[in-house]
Amino acid sequence: MQFINNKPQLKKFRQALRKEMPIYERLLWQKIRNRQLGIKFRRQFSIENFILDFYSYEAKLGIELDGDSHFLNNDTILKDKIRDETLLKKYKIKILRFKNNEIKESLEECVNKIIEEIPPLTPPKRGRIKI
Repeated sequence: MQFINNKPQLKKFRQALRKEMPIYERLLWQKIRNRQLGIKFRRQFSIENFILDFYSYEAKLGIELDGDSHFLNNDTILKDKIRDETLLKKYKIKILRFKNNEIKESLEECVNKIIEEIPPLTPPKRGRIKI
């Protein structure tokens, strides 16, 4: 069986990342966990060999929080861009990127940007269809 998401060989690494979440990831997680925005987000979710900080399957929305190192090194900037484009083209997943500073200075504004990207979801149908 071929896994494209949450590959078993990345499980321990994902668990370690969840256990040692940086402060800014923890702050955002407190705002998006438990369907607070109407959709479920998962932490440290992998697709192929990419690990997203947060991912919603329902909205096909990934969220990445980046420290300064992601903006100072041209190789890292290019790697992030390729990763985002690959996920968008192959899986139609939109990636939102926030700087740690943005989370620190305006967490609510970041949450509002996430809300803007959540598509209207069709509620599940319940009961029988009447004809």
